[in-house]
Amino acid sequence: MKKKTVMIAGGGTGGHIYPAIAIARALLAKDPSLDIQFVGCPGGFETKIIPKEGFALHLIRVGKLNQTGGVFGKLKTLLGIPVALLQSAAILFELKPQLVLGVGGYASGPFVLMSSLLGFQTTIWEPNAHPGLTNRWLSYFVRRSLVVFLEAGKMLKSKQIIQMGIPVRKEVEEMKTTLHNDGKFHLLIFGGSQGARAINKVVHETIIKYASELADVEVVHQTGPHDISEIQKAYEKIPQFQLKVQAYEYLYGMEKHYEWADLVICRSGASTVAELAACARPAILIPLPTAADNHQLKNAQSLVDQQAGILLEQKDLTPENLFQKILSLKNDKKTREEMKINLKKFYQPKAADRIADYLLSVGETV
Repeated sequence: MKKKTVMIAGGGTGGHIYPAIAIARALLAKDPSLDIQFVGCPGGFETKIIPKEGFALHLIRVGKLNQTGGVFGKLKTLLGIPVALLQSAAILFELKPQLVLGVGGYASGPFVLMSSLLGFQTTIWEPNAHPGLTNRWLSYFVRRSLVVFLEAGKMLKSKQIIQMGIPVRKEVEEMKTTLHNDGKFHLLIFGGSQGARAINKVVHETIIKYASELADVEVVHQTGPHDISEIQKAYEKIPQFQLKVQAYEYLYGMEKHYEWADLVICRSGASTVAELAACARPAILIPLPTAADNHQLKNAQSLVDQQAGILLEQKDLTPENLFQKILSLKNDKKTREEMKINLKKFYQPKAADRIADYLLSVGETV
C-alpha cells in the first residue's frame, strides 16, 4: 500500500522551520506510515536544518517579493515566479501529496498556490497577530487557515479560520528543569537563526566593558554567520578568571541550552516566545523594530503584561542599560522564579498535536 505523503512548504528562518518540524514529528507520532517531505529555497535556513532532522527537502527558486532592494530585485522575483510555479507543479505531480501545509516564508507562496489550484488538500499556518504578506495572499486561494491570534483571522480570506497554538519542538516542550551546582549564573544570548547584528554589537560591548563585574557569569552567545569571527576574537581577549564566554555561529540542540540557562537575551518572534514559555526561561526581550506591523513588540508586550518577561527596546539598547537589567535579574532570584510561574501560565501546550490531529482529520476526507 502506498504511503500517504504530506508536504510542508516554507522556511527562511527558524521561526518558520522549527514549528514545521514540530508539526511533522507530531504527525509521525500519530501515523508512522506517513511520508513527510519539505519544500524550501536554495538559500534558506531550511537547507541546514531539515536534512539534519531526517526529512527529504525539495528546493524551488523564488525571491523576496517584499524586499527593499529596489525595482530590479522585485522585477527579478516577479520574472522568476512562473519558474517557481512550474517547479512546484512538477513536485506535486510526482509525489501527489494527500496534504499540503504552508508555514510561511518564500517557498510557501508558489508551492501552496499551485497545490491549491491543482486541487490538493491545502492549509496555511500563521503564527503572528499580523499575517505575513505570503499568507495574506495565499488565503484568497486556500480553504483553511490555522492562526494563533484571532485578530490574524480578520486579515485572512480563507473560508475556514481555526485558532491553534504555536507548535514547539518536543525536546523543548518536554525539557526537564535541572538545578546547577557550579555557583555560576548562566546567560544565553541569541538573535534568531541568522543572528541579530544590533544585539551582537551591544552584547559583546557589554561583556567586554563589564567582564570583571560579571565574574560569576557564564555566557553562551549565538551570533549568526556575519559576526562570529569578530566576536570570537574579542572574547578571546577576556581573561577567563573574569568571565567565561563562548560564541557560536549557530546552536544545535537548543533544548540543552535552554536547560542550561538562568536568563535569556533574545528577539521576540512568535516561535521564540512560545519556546521561552514552554521551558519557562526568564528573558530580556529585544524586539526586532522592523518586524511587520511591529508584531515582535506586541509579542514581547504580551509577556511583559503578565510579568513573564522584561522588555528592552532596541532604541534603548546600550551596554549600560543591558548590564543593569542583567545585574538586576541575576541578583533577584525571587523575580526570576515568579517569571517562570507566569511563563507556564502563558504557555499553550501540545499545539503541534492539535494541529496534527486537525490535519489528519482533513486528510481522511481525501
